[in-house]
Amino acid sequence: MTPIMITALGLLMVATAFLSGLFGMAGGLILIGVLLALMPLPAAMVLHAITQMASNGWRALLWRAHIRWRPVANYMVGAAIALSAWSLTRYVPDKPTALLMLGATPFMARLLPSNIKPDPDRLWQGTVYGTICMGLMLMTGVSGPLLDTFFLGGNFGRREKVATKSMCQLVSHFTKLIYFGGIVDQAGSLDPVLAGVAILASMLGTTLARRILEAMTDQQFIAWSNKLITTIACYYIAYGGWLFLRTPVLAAFTKGGLQ
Repeated sequence: MTPIMITALGLLMVATAFLSGLFGMAGGLILIGVLLALMPLPAAMVLHAITQMASNGWRALLWRAHIRWRPVANYMVGAAIALSAWSLTRYVPDKPTALLMLGATPFMARLLPSNIKPDPDRLWQGTVYGTICMGLMLMTGVSGPLLDTFFLGGNFGRREKVATKSMCQLVSHFTKLIYFGGIVDQAGSLDPVLAGVAILASMLGTTLARRILEAMTDQQFIAWSNKLITTIACYYIAYGGWLFLRTPVLAAFTKGGLQ
């Protein structure tokens, strides 16, 4: 990449890490969409994993006193199961499929029946959520919106939610890095300079968000999170749908023009 592109990506990573620092999500959802548009899917997944590991790891360190470790351990069991299963097929989705799944993920979480109340402290529930979320992570690069439902049944304030989810996401993105960086046949590579920029930008954006998160109320946190995620999800559904339809539509126009 040119220095201008690296600088632009660095600024985007600061902004997306800032969003994730506020809401525990959204930033990664935006970033993976941009990366998928700029580079091959395996390379985009590797860079996204590095960026999100830095962002979530630094956020977990900043809020370490609020981490709930039992849900993290339960989630890790499910993540290990998903990685083992996916390693057997080494499946890599195409970009339209990844983008459509990316947009559908938040709505999948909202379709859960209201009487199903997850309990993050129960091993079997943590395992189920960990397996599903890790599968989505390997399909789309993110699982944040669905992972949010993992915490609905617990008594989590916004700080505990952000801190505990950050640890779960650190595990997920590390697993994604292993999968796309070494397990799949067309493993992605990464420019060391771009990796360094990604780590520094993610830490900066996360640090800048801390004071604002402290000032927010839990009600503001929930309201803004829902609005932001819905907007981003709708865009990716539209974008992924266009990529699916673009080839046959253009072919039909071309055929009509030639006739």
